[in-house]
Amino acid sequence: KAEPPQDFVPAHVAFDKKVLLFNAYFKQTLNESDKEYYRVRPVKIYYYLEDDSISVVEPIVENSGIPQGKLIKRQRLPKNDQGEHWQWKDLNVGNDVVFYGKTFHINDCNNYTKDFMASEGIMLNAPEACPADPYTLSRKEPQHSYVTPPTFDKLKQFIDLDRQVLRFSAVWDDRNNMFGEMRPYTLHFYRVDDTIEIREQRQPNDGHDPFPVLIGRKKVPKSRSNIPSNFPCAVMEISEHEITEWLTEKDLRVGETVVIMDRPFFLYDCDDFTQSYYQQKYNLNFNRVPVELGERKVEVKREIPPYNGFGSPQDSKQNCLSLIAQPPKKDVMKMLENDLKILRYAAVMESPNPEDKNRKFIISYSLAKDEMQIYEPHQRNAGIIEGKFLEYSQVRKPGSSIDNPEYYTPADFAIGATIEVFSRKFKIADCDLYVLKYLEANGSRFPAATIESIRAIHADKL
Repeated sequence: KAEPPQDFVPAHVAFDKKVLLFNAYFKQTLNESDKEYYRVRPVKIYYYLEDDSISVVEPIVENSGIPQGKLIKRQRLPKNDQGEHWQWKDLNVGNDVVFYGKTFHINDCNNYTKDFMASEGIMLNAPEACPADPYTLSRKEPQHSYVTPPTFDKLKQFIDLDRQVLRFSAVWDDRNNMFGEMRPYTLHFYRVDDTIEIREQRQPNDGHDPFPVLIGRKKVPKSRSNIPSNFPCAVMEISEHEITEWLTEKDLRVGETVVIMDRPFFLYDCDDFTQSYYQQKYNLNFNRVPVELGERKVEVKREIPPYNGFGSPQDSKQNCLSLIAQPPKKDVMKMLENDLKILRYAAVMESPNPEDKNRKFIISYSLAKDEMQIYEPHQRNAGIIEGKFLEYSQVRKPGSSIDNPEYYTPADFAIGATIEVFSRKFKIADCDLYVLKYLEANGSRFPAATIESIRAIHADKL
């Protein structure tokens, strides 16, 4: 076998990574749209000299709604039924090529393709411009607007007049009817949309149902009877189409009567904003008109009844403050700060009975609840059962009144002091070291004599 000449270069080496690029487009027919008949879709035709393969790629347009990208994968494309394939010699600017039944019109190419064709002796035609897509051009044109803009700008009215409310004090004189009376109301006029709201000025225990809003916020007509005679009032409600005149701010004056929903309301006063508004815009000064609203009910002062001895005074007072009994409110912050803080004292009972002289007790004072507990520990051969002598509770000092009771606090538990608990006297004999540390840390709240008496018995431990 003869060896190839030394200057022979294979095609896959000589034309490696050498690609001809042609710009083309095709027209897609649209049969289901009444706004466009065809669509121009530009593509790029890549011809690979290495193996005479062709690929067709359409540039992706974002949010186009059309499947785009690679239309024909890289392959050798058949030219006709005789088995021929498309070659680079068949591609020229201005020619039409048919790939799988779709016609592509070549309108331009890049510089490398022009140089390659010129080196092979092929003259390319002049480049052509890609035609514009009719639908894309129609999207760029401004839309025709046939709506005449109104002279009244609702948005400007909302920005300028929002939160501007005219407030009038009114009264409805209904004394001509049975059980009628003078009833005070507050009339609000919202400038932003010319709506009116009427609210009742309720008094405690006035005997009226709790309906504070008499007329909800809405536009109020001047007269509901001024409607066409052929309007079927029996079956239809009156709408804005039947009303010709509405109540405005010009119809509201202090000292005049305005009829709203067939009810006469006499305006006798207004607030400062309403006064300044009418002064600046209409040059009107309003003065308050004195109105007799009837007898005002005298407020009955609630008196707390005396403590009856059942339960704690706090529970009895809480039952008088509300109809449904609720437990007294607790100081939650104090309970959290002093949680599990207990001051313990040792005490002995002072009693004329000989069997009570040797009884010993432990008094525990809870700083979280300000309550004290008395517990009797076990003693051998004492003949008395150990256990709780007093559950946690607040102990009132003897001599203090029931209405303003004074309770025992750590300030009263000095060493040697005597406390009386339900007619039984206890003498403080000792306490924990924690009691001294707590009293010294809060010395401004406790007497100095109490702190010194406790410090004396713990002198050897410090």
